[in-house]
Amino acid sequence: MLSEIRKLLLKYNLDAILVNSTNEYLVEYNSLEENSRYKLTGFTGSTGDAVVTCDKVYLFVDGRYHIQADNEVNPDIVTVVKLHGGDTFFSKFKEIFSPSAVLGLFPSKNSISRIDNFKKFCKVVYLEQDPFDKKVSVGNASETEIPVSIAGRSVEDKLQYLRRNLNVDDAILVSNLEEVSYLFNLRDFSKQYSSKVEKRAIITNESANLYGRADFDNYKSELLSISGNIYVDKTSINGRDFDIVKDKAKIMDLSPISILKSEKTSEEIKHYMSAFKRTDDAMRAIRAFINDNDNISEYDVDKKLEEYFYKYGAKSLSFKSIVAKDNNSALAHYSKSSKEEVIKEGSLVLIDCGAYYEGGLATDITRVFVKGAANPLQRKVYTTVLKAFLNAFNTQVTSDTSGYDIDNKTRLFFNKNTIEGFEFNHGLGHGIGISVHEYPPNLGCSELSKVKLKDNMCFTIEPGLYNKNEFGVRLENSCYLKDGIIHSFTNMNYEKKLIDFDMLTPQELEWLKSFEVI
Repeated sequence: MLSEIRKLLLKYNLDAILVNSTNEYLVEYNSLEENSRYKLTGFTGSTGDAVVTCDKVYLFVDGRYHIQADNEVNPDIVTVVKLHGGDTFFSKFKEIFSPSAVLGLFPSKNSISRIDNFKKFCKVVYLEQDPFDKKVSVGNASETEIPVSIAGRSVEDKLQYLRRNLNVDDAILVSNLEEVSYLFNLRDFSKQYSSKVEKRAIITNESANLYGRADFDNYKSELLSISGNIYVDKTSINGRDFDIVKDKAKIMDLSPISILKSEKTSEEIKHYMSAFKRTDDAMRAIRAFINDNDNISEYDVDKKLEEYFYKYGAKSLSFKSIVAKDNNSALAHYSKSSKEEVIKEGSLVLIDCGAYYEGGLATDITRVFVKGAANPLQRKVYTTVLKAFLNAFNTQVTSDTSGYDIDNKTRLFFNKNTIEGFEFNHGLGHGIGISVHEYPPNLGCSELSKVKLKDNMCFTIEPGLYNKNEFGVRLENSCYLKDGIIHSFTNMNYEKKLIDFDMLTPQELEWLKSFEVI
């Protein structure tokens, strides 16, 4: 297929073509079946796009995927471009290409916000057909209505909120799948790693219509029939749909639905407590499975963990579980769970996992275990990461505190407590909700993380240290904010035999009492 992409370079006189990981809905966890970047490069990570030139294929990946990308791609064909710290795709793209470059892209797979960023730097040409695409089945969806006892707000209540300032001839186009699912209290558990319904919505004062892939002609017809303004979110509407809306488009600075869903209702918080209790139960069971069994592989643990999730009521997994032993644990998003990787005495095992339950909200937890006794380096790294978590978790949050502030605090901690060869190479955390990565909020070093934290926002705190020649440790609790205090949904214990208690300050020892240590 690389040859097909390069034929387009010649046909349209292009310098480069962008090959995306996502589909027309711009989802993060896209199936490999629909992932053109995977088909081109062999890289299986959830995010990261490729750029093809006449003699190069560039793959852009953030810190979570540096090692994984190196392991999965053919270096004779693919050049891995690694983003560090405050790097962005665009900052690295500008280092490689000149402003005179002509870039081809597929408008249905890129948000208009992203396309506009490209247009500020170089010339953009729309390409109609991605040669990696194939027809995708649209008949397997199975929608579930979430009761108000879990959602906390009725569909009508949410629609009234959305319509409060809407003129009679205007409409709101909701193109973000999380927002559609939230707004209509709908979930679809028929696909792994998602609870979202694959539909867009058009909201007017008189109607609220949903459109799936098979309804595209009707969707387009309604958009064309609207005489007033059509309010859109530039970050979630793709270029193809924006071209339908054209001059009627009114850009929203921040989607009002994203703001509404970011502050969870008391009912959603209550459901999350129940969901995380069951997630903790699955994690405790897998810890016992590792301790009580010999000659088991990453694959065995992965399959048994999935079995436990369903035993405790999961509808589906919220993402592909990471089960990584020893140096595999240094890959922040390792996904192989190999049959050949057998857990031995002294092996460190990192497990990052989560699930959807009846409310369709994603859980997320990471814990690290050791088979048998821990060695001094394992204890030192584990305890340092635990200290980083405890200090971040106990941040006193004011009305001015953002995720950026807590992330920066954690980076300063790691800078003062360095361990040779180990690095913290990803954001501190992310929002959680219908998607396992929800925004707002965000805890990282980008501009996105400067949104202020508010009560009932739910997010992860997950510091980590990684050395590809040794191992990685990440400790992740999912949390919520209430009255300026961060509370943990996660109550799964920390691993006593991996903690060097002499490294903990009296304050940290006191904080640790809030969590079970076994």
